[in-house]
Amino acid sequence: METFSLIMPVLNEYNNLRLQLPALQAWRAAGHELLVVDGGSSDDSVAIAREHADIVIESRSGRARQMNAGAQRASGDVLLFLHADTRLPPGAERSVPRALADSHCHWGRFDVQLDGEQPMFRVIERMMNLRSRLTSVATGDQAIFVRRASFIAAGGFPDIPLMEDVALSKTLRRISRPLNLQQTVITSSRRWQQHGIVKTLLLMWWLRLLYVLGVSPRRLHQRYYGKSG
Repeated sequence: METFSLIMPVLNEYNNLRLQLPALQAWRAAGHELLVVDGGSSDDSVAIAREHADIVIESRSGRARQMNAGAQRASGDVLLFLHADTRLPPGAERSVPRALADSHCHWGRFDVQLDGEQPMFRVIERMMNLRSRLTSVATGDQAIFVRRASFIAAGGFPDIPLMEDVALSKTLRRISRPLNLQQTVITSSRRWQQHGIVKTLLLMWWLRLLYVLGVSPRRLHQRYYGKSG
């Protein structure tokens, strides 16, 4: 069975890491490895990562840059990129390698569930998962996984401050269709709740349209986060 390297880019994510990293020890027990790539945290992210991860890397900030740095150090056959606020389903350390081995796919992603209780989140989840199936494009909160050789062939994540996951997906779908797992990862709805569900949804659609139209990811990053990339 292929081995997986879980690669987690972080920046001041101590509160998420203290919950997330212990839950990922089942992957290590199953023979996979866990890498945490820190982008210059000022909290205790690095300290807790060193307690629970196989490899801790300190990198310049930037999610794409950090994930590429982790991929360079990873030893697994398959790379799984995981956000600090996204939780993998129980038992995935065994079911996902089997599913990938039984497919002809070179990469894949999970369905996503938002952790908020509002009914609107259930609608958003279905829209996100359907869009991903129809377009063969995944976002980072769907925990993208890819065979190492295909990741290298795709050139890794482009070093852009936003939409790096979309850009990689569009390259990978030329290599193979994705394995669309119905198993769900649970991801944080904190940004939706902080900024308003409808407002955030419209902003994401608008940014994706601008990206398709060729607007610079740096400008999109500034619009999304309110600062330059």
